[in-house]
Amino acid sequence: MTNTHPAHALAPWLSRDSGETLIDQIVRSVAARIDDKLLRAGARMPSIRRFAASHGVSPFTVVASYDKLVAMGYVESRRGAGFFVRERSPLNTGQRSAPGENEAASEAHQPLDVVWLIRNMFRATAEQRSPGSGVLPAAWLDAPLVANALRAVTRQGAAPLLSYGTPQGLPALRQQLQRKLAELEIAADPAQIVTTVGVTQALDLVAREFTRPGDTVFVDDPAWFLMFGSFAALGLKVVGIPRLADGPDIAHLAAMAQLHRPKLYVINSVLHNPSSTSLSAAKAFQVLRLAGQHGFAIVEDDIYCDLHPGSAVQPATRLAALDQLSHVIYLGGFSKVLAPSLRVGFIATSRDWAQRLCDRKMLTTLTTSEIGERVVHKILSEGLYRKHADRLRTRLDAVRARTVRQMEQAGLRVGQAPPAGMFLWADAGVDTNVLAERAMGQGLLLAPGSLFSPSQLPSSFMRMNVAAMQEPAVWEFLRQELGH
Repeated sequence: MTNTHPAHALAPWLSRDSGETLIDQIVRSVAARIDDKLLRAGARMPSIRRFAASHGVSPFTVVASYDKLVAMGYVESRRGAGFFVRERSPLNTGQRSAPGENEAASEAHQPLDVVWLIRNMFRATAEQRSPGSGVLPAAWLDAPLVANALRAVTRQGAAPLLSYGTPQGLPALRQQLQRKLAELEIAADPAQIVTTVGVTQALDLVAREFTRPGDTVFVDDPAWFLMFGSFAALGLKVVGIPRLADGPDIAHLAAMAQLHRPKLYVINSVLHNPSSTSLSAAKAFQVLRLAGQHGFAIVEDDIYCDLHPGSAVQPATRLAALDQLSHVIYLGGFSKVLAPSLRVGFIATSRDWAQRLCDRKMLTTLTTSEIGERVVHKILSEGLYRKHADRLRTRLDAVRARTVRQMEQAGLRVGQAPPAGMFLWADAGVDTNVLAERAMGQGLLLAPGSLFSPSQLPSSFMRMNVAAMQEPAVWEFLRQELGH
């Protein structure tokens, strides 16, 4: 769950003055999210104690709410395991769209879920503004940098344009990545690196190779939403570990590891999505200790690596640097800094695991695009990437503090703002699913907090992209909806 309200304060979407009991409010809200498929069949409901603490209600209220949901057929109780969303008959999940309804009407009534957010991120409308986007605006990126590198690659001859690439990845790029990782104090020779179609494919390859249907995968809560659906499609059980300002809740991680025996734990050590917080050294050692104790591998997603100024300026602890790729699988990429369309990512791990992942890659995509890999190599090898990343960090630093002040004036609570990164994790004080629906009607794409939690329960938080919040329409909408 993503709400972090103290136990004595009700969650914003609950009210003691509404004329409706707290039990009925909880039941109505949870049932609506199950009907809208925001809570999927088989998903584990939060424990009674956790739900009570997060929403400011008594355990008795939660027990009564869960019992009522069981009686209504929305939830089932499994002895010793907790409560789970029940598979429901289509006859009980609301009316289907009438034949002949047009596509626009269908889109208007689509429930807010991960697919909704991704689909709207890719809508090709010039008018849409996206303060909830996960990428930098095109105007912030360096199109000539990419275009010049592409032209240089095409002048090198026809071979890269007309043939398969190397299954493990362009050798020259992997050598360049070896040097890049060394700067992060991660020792990896080219044989330990496999290129991928972005971090998305990297996560998919790792999950397919090292898990089987029914296995458990841990993720941060909140975390990057796309992997929840991807892992669920592979038949995996996704369990969220509460993310704090300095990393995961270690006590909770230890308890869940003992209970679930996970195969993988996917974590952002540096510039966590969606909060832009980073892992402390103390937490990093504790995570590695638990991984060794309970036998799970750590998947370190470091896609935002180059938006961090580096340990010489701010502390930045990477699990792969401490573990040296013994039990850590390190993921990186360039889409966030160069261009979202330049889908070049990579995996760094042990030699044995790298070979297994390369074989898995060949079974799914044969190779990755050598053209894209050559473009990235060209930019990296000429020192152009470092300068571009420096400019982006400087520009983000220039707008972050001002954006935080504007958000607070508009009625959002940020708390301790992170010193780097593009995201802010803000508390709107209201159900942000409702806020996102209203925003979409005005051509604004918000990213509601419920989508960033495996439980997908209501949340008052949302992810805001500081680079995409510079238009007056964004602030006008927020002030109008939040009463400031």
